[in-house]
Formats: sequence, structure tokens, C-alpha cells
Amino acid sequence: MASQRTNPPETERTAEEAPESESALGTARRQLRRAADHLDINPNVIERLKHPNQVHEVTVPIERDDGTVEVFTGYRAQHDSVRGPFKGGLRFHPDVTRDECVGLGMWMTWKCAVMDIPFGGAKGGIAVNPKELSTTEKERLTRRFAQELRDVIGPNRDIPAPDMGTDSQTMSWLMDAYSMQEGETIPGVVTGKPTVIGGSEGRQEAPGRSVAIITREACEYHDIPLDEATVAVQGYGSVGANAARLLDTWGATVVVISDVNGAMYDPSGIDTASVPAHDEQPEVVAERADEVISNAELLELNVDILVPSAIGNVITESNADAIRADLVVEGANGPTTPAADEMLAAADIPVIPDILANAGGVTVSYFEWLQDINRRSWSLEQVQDELESEMKSAWDAVRTEYERRDVSWREATYIVALTRTADAYRSRGLWP
Repeated sequence: MASQRTNPPETERTAEEAPESESALGTARRQLRRAADHLDINPNVIERLKHPNQVHEVTVPIERDDGTVEVFTGYRAQHDSVRGPFKGGLRFHPDVTRDECVGLGMWMTWKCAVMDIPFGGAKGGIAVNPKELSTTEKERLTRRFAQELRDVIGPNRDIPAPDMGTDSQTMSWLMDAYSMQEGETIPGVVTGKPTVIGGSEGRQEAPGRSVAIITREACEYHDIPLDEATVAVQGYGSVGANAARLLDTWGATVVVISDVNGAMYDPSGIDTASVPAHDEQPEVVAERADEVISNAELLELNVDILVPSAIGNVITESNADAIRADLVVEGANGPTTPAADEMLAAADIPVIPDILANAGGVTVSYFEWLQDINRRSWSLEQVQDELESEMKSAWDAVRTEYERRDVSWREATYIVALTRTADAYRSRGLWP
């Protein structure tokens, strides 16, 4: 039964406390502080968690296809390992920076903790535009990066995964390079691999599947009948497409989906299975549409559920007051800016945060890691059943804090994550 209480207005906070433009590291630290305000936690633990365990910066030279040598900079930020090995993606993107990796690594710590997975958080990448590299150049870059990170990653130390600009092939190259260096095949050094070399069934669709599961649970809580609900999904990549298709199967009416070129809009409902996702056929959503609207217009449609699943910072101070959805479920990482988050809270629009909603990816990565270290594969049905169970357990834990403390869904999620992390420090001790 949905709670009838209204979150306290938060519009009195200053711009300094919730700036419209904020780095990932700044946001992660602010969210840590906000969650800590609700808990009786040793302040020394909070101070420790503001900083990464270590950040590795490496030079990654590669020979281009024309024979010239180009040098790139790579990072691996390892935030915290009190609950288990570091875990997090590797991205190839021109905007990769040290501080971005540290902030995203902190979010991975919270994501693993809220899912109660025995991992800590990490993030890394190379400042490069992968679209400007040939396939052979990307392979050489990945293998050299694996060599530079050899001493700081491993199946019991730090387990990378795909992220922006990387994929299962990237993980294959990284695993092979690491295994060749170690002299034995070690599939557990990375997750997100093809199944033929130790990857897990259901890994690629897992983030979108978890978004759909959490949307279903949130709809039930807030008395929104899913089989009568209208849904807008921004972004039709792996996350958005899998979420949309599953919600469609469960009876929701998906009225709009989009890619970078625009949005397909049909108020009578879209047959989501008939529209290729980005990884199946890139940028065809708008081409298949009878009616096209912009991605900005999509966000402001009068729908029951809005699922931003494309990129970060799409719901901002400039458009938050135009959001008319009854519920927002974050499929992308960081789609809502801090200022917009407070505006939506003041308007009593629930926002289910990314570190809960899209946590299916790291959860099935954990399943993949278990399969690799035990040398035993799971069926797709087993993976999906386990994911369903884990997502519902995480939802129940967050819902308990949401009701007990009269906070937002985001704050409740961070409270669960911080409590579990602090409990681990309480047991192990802080070694200053």
C-alpha cells in the first residue's frame, strides 16, 4: 500500500548545496554527506569514504594503422574494498578524467552495497574517442591497457566490466591479455564477456530488466496499475529497449521511445519488439516512426512513468518543472541533476534512483563472477530468477528506509548502501 505522506519541500537549500552543474565526484560526496546526516556513523568512516583507496594513472601508447604512435592516458580509480574486491566498468571516451572515475567508483561502491553484493566500487577508462579507432587499433589499445593494469586487477582484487565505448569484445581482449600475462586462463578477471569464454546468460539485458522490475515494484507501491500505465522511454539502447519490451510484455503501454535522432510517438502504444534496439540496428527509431517528436518533448509528455535511459543530466533545472510523469525511474546513470531532483521532490514526483533501478548489470556480473570462479555455468532461467530475487530484496530494504525515515527514494537508497558499508568498517575496523 502506498504511503500517503508528502516529502518535505527541499527548495530552501542553497545553490551551493545542490548546484545545477556538478562533477560526478562532487555529487557523490554530497550524496554521501546527505545520507550520513540520517545515520549515527563514525565520522572517521565518512571521511574515509570521501576519498578513493587509490587511483592509477597510466600512459597507454599504441601504434596506429598508419605506423605512427599515439599516446593516451588511462585511469583506474579504486574507491573502496571493505566489502569485497573492487568492481566497476572501463570506458573509452574522450571526456574520461581522474575525478570522473573517482566519482563513478564511489557510486559503484553504493550500488554494490545496496544490492548486498560482496564487491566494492571502482571505475576506469581511457581518454579516447573509440569511433576514431579501427578495430585493430582498439584491440591494441585494450591489450596495452591490460598490461598497464596487470598488477592492480584480478578476480580477487579488481574486476572490470564494459561501460561507455566498450563491450563484450573489449572484455574478451582484456581477459585474454591478462590471462596470457599470468600464464593461465582466468575468465573471472572481467565480466561482461561472451558466453563462449565464461560470460553469463542474461548479462547484456540485465540492467534493462532490473529497471523494469523496479518500475513494477514502484508502480505497485504508488498505486499505479501497470496494465493501465503509459510509459515514456528516452534512449533505446540495451537498457531502454530491454526495459520497454519487458514492461510492454507485462501490460504497460509504451507510448514513446527514442534514440539520438528523435522519438517515435504513438499514444495508442508501440510494438516495442518490432523496433530494433541501438545495438541491434543503430539509430533507426525515428526512421520507423509515423510521428516523430524531440527528446526534449518526450521528457515533458503527460505519462504515468518516465524512464530516462540515454545519457546523464537530461532532467535539469530548466525542464524539471515541465515534467508531468507521475513516476520517474532512472535507467541511465545520473539522468537527473541535483537541482532538478529537488524540484521533482517539491512537486511530489517520486524518483527511483539509478543505483537501485539499473543495478541488474552489476548483479548479473556478480553471477558471472561466481560462475567463472566455480567453473559452472547457469541457465538463463536461473539467472533471471536470481536477478528477480535480488532486485526485490534490494527494493524491500530501500522501501523500509523510505517509510521509516520520511526521506526521498534516493536518500533511502543511499542510507541502505552507507549503512552496509559502515557496518563492514565497524566489523573490520578502520586502519588510519
